[in-house]
Amino acid sequence: MDVDIKDLSSLIGKEIGMSNWVEISQERVNQFAEATGDHQWIHVDVERATKEIGGPIAHGYLTLSLIPFLSAGMLNVKGVVRGINYGSDKVRFTNMVRVGKKVRLRQKLIGAEPKAGGMQIKNECTIEIEGEDRPACVAETISIIYTA
Repeated sequence: MDVDIKDLSSLIGKEIGMSNWVEISQERVNQFAEATGDHQWIHVDVERATKEIGGPIAHGYLTLSLIPFLSAGMLNVKGVVRGINYGSDKVRFTNMVRVGKKVRLRQKLIGAEPKAGGMQIKNECTIEIEGEDRPACVAETISIIYTA
């Protein structure tokens, strides 16, 4: 979706996009464990996780960290030269993502206001799991975008 920065407020409350499905592989989970030092067995010990909980699951923070990747290109604000992550509100992990499942992002704009010489935008981000009724994660993310 393409929009001028001055028109962002007209999109508040509207869904701005949905990503493609992305598979959560064991390799991705292992790489996240290496990057963060979180090697809890429920994520990386396939044999034990399969025996005790039906299979390994993705880290909640791995799921959350996919938001920038999944949202890329969803909302193209004309003239933006850079954007920064400002924070998150109300992050909830509402369902576990089993390794081998696919996830996608559904995003809704819930706020847009001038801030720090740019425009602060707030999105409701819902990460859905293919074939599941409950999403993996619901988070309100905050970014600031800047124009030239």
